[in-house]
Amino acid sequence: MLMRMKFLRDYLDKAKPHFQKGGKLHVFHSTFDAFETFLFVPAATTPPQGAHFRDAVDMKRSMSVVILALMPALLFGMFNVGYQQMLASGEVRTLLENFMFGLWKVLPLIVVSYVVGLGIEFAVAQVRGHEVNEGFLVTGMLIPLILPVDTPLWMVALATAFSVIFVKEIFGGTGMNIWNPALVTRAFIFFAYPSVISGDSVWVTGLRKGMDTVDGFSGATPLAEATASVTSGLSGSDLLRDLPSMWDMFLGLIPGSVGETSTLCILLGAFVLLFTGVASWKTMLSVFAGGAFMGLIFNLVGGSAYMELPFYYHFVMGGFAFGAVFMATDPVSSAQTETGKWIFGFLVGLLSVLIRVANPAYPEGMMLAILFMNTMVPLIDHYVVHAHIRRRLKRAHVQA
Repeated sequence: MLMRMKFLRDYLDKAKPHFQKGGKLHVFHSTFDAFETFLFVPAATTPPQGAHFRDAVDMKRSMSVVILALMPALLFGMFNVGYQQMLASGEVRTLLENFMFGLWKVLPLIVVSYVVGLGIEFAVAQVRGHEVNEGFLVTGMLIPLILPVDTPLWMVALATAFSVIFVKEIFGGTGMNIWNPALVTRAFIFFAYPSVISGDSVWVTGLRKGMDTVDGFSGATPLAEATASVTSGLSGSDLLRDLPSMWDMFLGLIPGSVGETSTLCILLGAFVLLFTGVASWKTMLSVFAGGAFMGLIFNLVGGSAYMELPFYYHFVMGGFAFGAVFMATDPVSSAQTETGKWIFGFLVGLLSVLIRVANPAYPEGMMLAILFMNTMVPLIDHYVVHAHIRRRLKRAHVQA
């Protein structure tokens, strides 16, 4: 293995002069640099002059950790795609057969997401003469995980292109975007093609094409069933009876987006992010606190079966847990100040449950809550910073 890596390193060193300034392939310097830094740690070091923060965790390592943290949700999502199709069709398949079925369905979504997104980023880097950043390595994986498995590939391509161009590149590229690019991709499909991402038939592959299903199988997600209870006149106990068991929802054996169903796998990813220090525990915890707060208020007020639903059910329904762990903690579009992280996360959780229960037109409130709070982040950080400055000035004045 070491010999192979040395051969690759030698080959890249030999080709590198052709891509540097003055070389015949200098126009492709950004592309070459992207592949080189993807394979090997950059050779650049911090200059001795001036003050610098030195840390072993660069962007490449951070992105790699996030990809690793997404693996449990991705792998389980592939299995669940096959499992839900098996339940719908009445077929009998092994665990491996269900996984392979799901792999065959999910892999095209991943390929399209990466090909379109990275293709645009490489093209923009070439035109600008900039380096290709690693930010889309995570975004490209998040996009398939938050979509229904049967989303048409051309829609995935169109929505991804829109997100990369109008959310990232127009604002300056990785690190400059205001909103979470993966969520904007989902929002684009949600508002442009609502029938593809809503209803009962989109979450299980084959249902939209009129597949024959066994009696009693609807394909409805727990969120859809809870939302329907608002107009059906069900009581709280009736809703709890109709919903899947808490254990099934926690494990993820329910219809839903590819990577959002298993709270257990999402929490495994959260452990990886927190253990490595890549994500903020303050943001994660405050999202769940905000959701619990809003859920408890609805429990006290009552008025419908959805309002009477125990607050902790929201944590295992829809994309709440996935949004709290992987979306709200986005280091670019989330709050930067420590106090701001508490405020941002709390309001994300609160608004998510509020939108779910109070507006049945948007059953998945997490997407809109995070995008709205992404917009509010500069305002939150601004007031947090200025409040801190006022306290310090007041302290200095008292001491004087």
